[in-house]
Parts: sequence; structure tokens; C-alpha cells
Amino acid sequence: VQLQASGGGLVQPGGSLRLSCAASGGTLDRYAIGWFRQVPGKAREGVSCITSSDGRTYYSEAAKGRFTISRDAAKNTVYLQMNSLQPEDTAVYYCAAGDDYTMTTALGMGVMVWSRERAYDYWGQGTQVTVSS
Repeated sequence: VQLQASGGGLVQPGGSLRLSCAASGGTLDRYAIGWFRQVPGKAREGVSCITSSDGRTYYSEAAKGRFTISRDAAKNTVYLQMNSLQPEDTAVYYCAAGDDYTMTTALGMGVMVWSRERAYDYWGQGTQVTVSS
């Protein structure tokens, strides 16, 4: 499956953006989808994840209460709605797909694999989000 992330841009502090992760070459039904972000010189950070089989969502502490992840099966797309954006949210945002069964099994056992890069098999190219006045 190929992933295409889009929707990034320049926004003022307090503003909102909605990122999209569109899939081609396969259906997202088999995958848990995660969003990660990275700033230069730092490791990639897990932001959010949504599973397929049970639709559970997971968020980093930085994202809780401000970001909402959702999926539209008909459009084969996952969204990340980001509200109340702050300069510290500036980063390149990536979406990634990991095997849903493997992911939900581990998560069901309390292992928070959703935020680990190696839990994902496919990655999109990234979209830049810049929060600045």
C-alpha cells in the first residue's frame, strides 16, 4: 500500500489544520494508521493512531485534547484534525500503516506499540506543518 500525506501548511498559533493520509494500491482496512512528526535533529515522535478492527484511538500527551484522528473507509483515508496549534507543533508530519491484527493484539495486552516506528511497515512522504505568527 502507498500512503500520501497532505494538508500541511503555515498557520498562526491557535489555528487549525486537517491532515489527510490517502492510501492507494490497497485498502486501509487491514491496517492501523499512525501519525508521527519530526523536527530536525530529533527522533520521530508518535502523535496518534487509529486501529481498524476496533476503531480505538491513541494520542500522545502533547496531542490529547487538541488533535482528533479519524478514518473514512469509503475514501480509504485517515485524517488528523489539529486544533489549537502552537509553535511547538511545527514539524514534518508522517502517516504510517501497520498490520492491524498485530497492533491490536499488542495494544490489547497493554503494550503501547502504536508510538513505535518499527510497528509500522509503510510510510508516507511527510507534510510540513509550520505554526508561526
